[in-house]
Order: sequence, then C-alpha cells, then structure tokens
Amino acid sequence: MKTVSTFPRAVRELEHVEVPLSDGCRLAARIWLPEDAEAQPVPAILEYIPYRKNDGTMARDSVSHPYTAGHGYAVVRLDLRGSGESDGVLSDEYTAQELQDGVEAIAWIAAQPWCDGSVGMIGISWGGFNGLQIAALQPPALKAVITLCSTDDRYADDIHFMGGCHLIDNLSWASVMLGYNTLPPDPRHRGEAWRELWKLRLARSGLWLKTWLEHQTRDAYWKHGSICEDYGRIQVPVFAVSGWADGYCRSVFRLMEHLEVPRLGLVGPWAHKYPHLGRPGPAIGFLQEALRWWDHWLKGAATGIMEEPQLRLFLQHAAEPRSAYESRAGEWIAEPSWPSPNVERRHFRPSAAGGLAEAMPEAGETLRTIRSPLGVGLAAGKWCSYAVPGDQPVDQRADDAGSLVFETAPLERPLDIAGDARLELSVAADRPVAMVAARLVDVASDGQATRVSYGLLNLTHRDGHEQPEPLEPGRRYTVVVNFKHVAQRFEAGHRLRLAISSSYFPLAWPSPEPVTLSVELSGTALELPVRRAPEGEVVPRFAEPEGSPAQVRERIAEPEVYWRVVQDHAAGTTTLELAEGGGTFRIVDNDLTIKDQTWERYGFAGDDPASAFGEVRSEHALSRGDWSVRSVTETRLACERDHFVIEARLRAWEGETLAHEQRWSERIPRKLV
Repeated sequence: MKTVSTFPRAVRELEHVEVPLSDGCRLAARIWLPEDAEAQPVPAILEYIPYRKNDGTMARDSVSHPYTAGHGYAVVRLDLRGSGESDGVLSDEYTAQELQDGVEAIAWIAAQPWCDGSVGMIGISWGGFNGLQIAALQPPALKAVITLCSTDDRYADDIHFMGGCHLIDNLSWASVMLGYNTLPPDPRHRGEAWRELWKLRLARSGLWLKTWLEHQTRDAYWKHGSICEDYGRIQVPVFAVSGWADGYCRSVFRLMEHLEVPRLGLVGPWAHKYPHLGRPGPAIGFLQEALRWWDHWLKGAATGIMEEPQLRLFLQHAAEPRSAYESRAGEWIAEPSWPSPNVERRHFRPSAAGGLAEAMPEAGETLRTIRSPLGVGLAAGKWCSYAVPGDQPVDQRADDAGSLVFETAPLERPLDIAGDARLELSVAADRPVAMVAARLVDVASDGQATRVSYGLLNLTHRDGHEQPEPLEPGRRYTVVVNFKHVAQRFEAGHRLRLAISSSYFPLAWPSPEPVTLSVELSGTALELPVRRAPEGEVVPRFAEPEGSPAQVRERIAEPEVYWRVVQDHAAGTTTLELAEGGGTFRIVDNDLTIKDQTWERYGFAGDDPASAFGEVRSEHALSRGDWSVRSVTETRLACERDHFVIEARLRAWEGETLAHEQRWSERIPRKLV
C-alpha cells in the first residue's frame, strides 16, 4: 500500500469527543476533519461500531479516516453505547436502542459547525449492518451509505445460521463479544468514572450465546434489523461490498436485485476485510473509490462512478487448495445489473456411474445412500474467513471420501460461473431431523480438490425458516439447497465435482442423531450460473491501494496462531484446535499495552452427534503505567439429543485483585436443529 501524508486539506484530529443523547447517555467519538472545516463546513462520514475507537480499530482507522478527512470530509468514528469510552451497557447486536442512538448521533453531527448538514455512513461487518438498518429509519441528514461485509437478512445470512443449520461461528462470535464486553473505558478519557462503568458492563452485558440459541427459527428477533423485510425503507444510495472468502457475499447480489435506489456492488477475492487492506489479494484503491462515491452523493461532483457497471466481480482462476492465500489469480468482470443478462442457468445431472453432465444420464439404478462420518467438515474452514491461516477450506479429498461424489469429464474448454449455484435434490432421511451439505469442487488434473462454493440445508426447514416441520422417515422430498455466490473459472482439463454429505462439522452443528440420506438421482440436478463474457467487454480499472500513515505499534509478543486436527485413535476422539489473536503490543501514541489471545476447540467421539462440543477461551489485558486490567472468558457448548448445553465463565481483575466473577449454566431445547 502506498502511504500518503499530504492531502488537499490539512487534517486535525479530535481524540475524544462526547456526543450527548436525549436520555443523558454520552457516546464517545474520535473525529478527523479539515483544519478549516468550521470556516468551510464539509460533509461528514460516520462509522458506528463497538470495537473501541482508541485501541481496537485504531490501526485500520489511522490508515483510512485521516485520508478521507484530507479530501474534504469530517470522519466520525463513534463507539456504541456500552463500548469503548461510551456510557452504558452493550447487551446485544443491533438493538432498537443502538439504532435510535445512531439516528440521534447523525442529527448531532449534521448540526455541528464543521458539518454542512450532509452525512454518509460507512462500515464493515457490524458497521455495515447498522448502516443499512439506520438508513431504513430514514434520518433526514443521512444521504448515502457504503456497507461492507454485511447482510440484509439476520437469520438466513449471518454468522448464526445457514440454511437453518446452526453455525459453529455462532459460538465463536458470541465468545468474542463475551470477551470484548469485559474491556473497560480508558481512564485517560473517563477519569475515575471508568471503574463504575466497567463494573456495570461486567455485570450486565450478559451471555449472548444463550439469547441467540433461544431463537432457532426466523422469528421476530431476527426480523428486527433485517432490511429484506422491506427493501423500500431504504431511500438513500447504497454501495455494497464483500469478498468471496467473506461470509457475507450473497447480500451484495440481493441488494442489487431488490433495492429501488441508486446502487453499486463490488465483490473481490477478499476475506472479512476492507478492500484496500484486502486479503487474499489483490487489494484495490478502495479509499479512492469511496471518495468518488461520497463526492458524487454528498458534494454533487461529477466523478463518473454512477456511469459505470452496477456490479463488479473478481473472477477467480484455479488455485491449489490452501488454508490461506496471499493473493488469488483472476480478473475483474462487470455486470450491468443483477440478475445479469450475461448469465444463463444450466443444469448438470448426476448419474449412477458417478458422472455429472448436462445430458440426461443413461438408465440404471438411481438411488444412492450416504451416512457421512462426523469428520466430514474438518477440511471446511470457517463460515467467515478473516484471512487467518487455517480458516479457509483445504484439500477436499478427505471430506469428499465421506460423501456422495459426482464429477464431470475433464472440461474441453474453460467454464466460467458467476452467481449462486442451486442443487435440486430428491432426498429421504431415516430420522425426523437431518441436514445436507452440498459442495461445488474444482478438481485439478493431479487430483487436488479446491472447494469453490457450498450450501447447507436443515431438511426440517425445507419449506421455510419460520415454521420447520419434522421429516417423515423414509418419505421422499424435493428440496433446494442454495449455494454461496461466487465468480469462478474452471480451467480446461479440470473437473467439476458435486459432493453431498449428511454432516459438515464443525462448520455446522450435526443433527441430533446419526442420519442416513437416500438420494434419488433422477430427481436431482445441479444448476450452475454459467457466464459468457459480452463481446468487447471493458471493465473499469481500480487504482492501487493507498492510505494515510498507520498507527505506530511496538510489538512485545507474537500471538499464538495454529489450526490443527488431533485424532486420538486410542480414545476414538477427533479434535480441531486453533489459536489466533493480536498478541501483545504497545500503542506508542497513548502508551497503552494490549494483549489479545483466543483458543478454540471443537470435537467429537466416534460418530456420535451427541458427543459434539465447542470450547472457546479468550484472554484480554490492558495496561498503562500502574493501571492494569485483564479478563479471561470461557464458553463451552455441548449437546444432548434434545438440548443444547452451555457452560460459561467470566473473570476480570484490576491489577491482581479479582474484580468480578460470573458463571452461567444453561440448557436450551433444540427445535429441530
């Protein structure tokens, strides 16, 4: 990335500003703005998240926000109620209180002497979610949104559930927030009040995993904040961004299809990252693209951005399977709209001999059965990649060995797809609760198998996610399994593989009992979105990434980072163990030392679904001079046939004194999950 230190307008930084709300709560903001903004007011850009403006996100904020401010904007990085230096308690995601606070904050920003009255919102993940949610509330000063790695549907397309299956990321994400909620305000900004605010957070932030597991279907809890309930509530332009390795790429396509406002979409090869910091690469000059967007919608400048194709996608080329990529080979393509006139749906049918072709298969025995070992899924990575080694899928041959597999003949010429594959499946199960995992795999001539996309379906959700119905054992059903969107080239000489399994742990929690699926091939077809490039296609090029100077950090200790599968043949157990975090470092500007480390374990015994478990342990510490706090949080999720079982513990210390300890023990009925 190119570092830029000189901008059209000199920038000043306000490290701590308190934004008053109508109920007396004060939210903490960090603001970058032109030095002369009070004399020449500018539009404002709001990023509104819980990840601590003075330490948690400062590394990326320092690269992005001064850069934008130097081009004539006031950038406000605001901590949610109950996070960072803000007052209050953070008790869940996207609450009505959070969104109303955001509406009030926008009004406050628009009324400041340095703001010209126009406000935009930008955010990745949490900030991408609430940008859309707040836009749906239609605050008058909000004029445009950039949403990255977010969703329009909190149940069907978020970190909690996929196709009605419970995602293991639900546990890991709940555990991340359990740890994050133990962090106090910085005494540097809140003085002696920090301790009282901290203890309030420790006592009242709660166990989010319990809340989320109490809502196993698409009920009112998940509909709140899901803008797909009424896309028409969005009345401002939207720029939606994601990456193929990210968990949220599907929402970009739905927003392009269903929003009625001016909109643009962008999907690169990236994990859960801003595109100018994107990994896997290539990263792009996203800050320049964002400026073109803001200049058009907030300043009325002729940047040409809305004259370009509605949707730009990175068409990935073949890659050997790896758990992390520095960069992906490929090329940018453009679609004028979505659905695209360049994409046609083509059907590939499995055969009794294990083939996969567009031609109707020859007559023969068409019933296939599969009872997958619980270890199918150990090569899957995580639902959402953060570009951490281990969290993307590795070679699929081990997983495919426990699956039904169908393959094309070697391709005579390259085949491009862009969009969402779908599997129409004729299936019966021998238990009332069952799931299916379907994967699209690129098989190279040497046999290496790279997962391209996949889909999950809890078969009790075959008719929808609001009112699941148990299966009648032995009865055949026709269901549709929707895959993640992707743009991918299958090279000549490669094969396309369809793999179907009855489990996919630990990415998704297994069914309550071992299940055998029987698939009727004559009623099964894989539908692929095949793309033909339009003649003379010209795709606008992106600039190289650039940003302002990064925050200076002093590395003290590297984090533990590993991802390993341990098979104990004597005990008959299999365990996936992983570690990740930020390690220990000191922020030079404010002399704050930070430690951040997480360990996760997922495992099972034999092929017993009731033995499945997940455990997450996190350690956090902050210190400066003679002030220090630290916390340890531990969460374990296990199951019985009819219940999920949660055990959790939180401990927090001020110095060497235990300041708070809390335990949870919860049993939550399984509702056809």
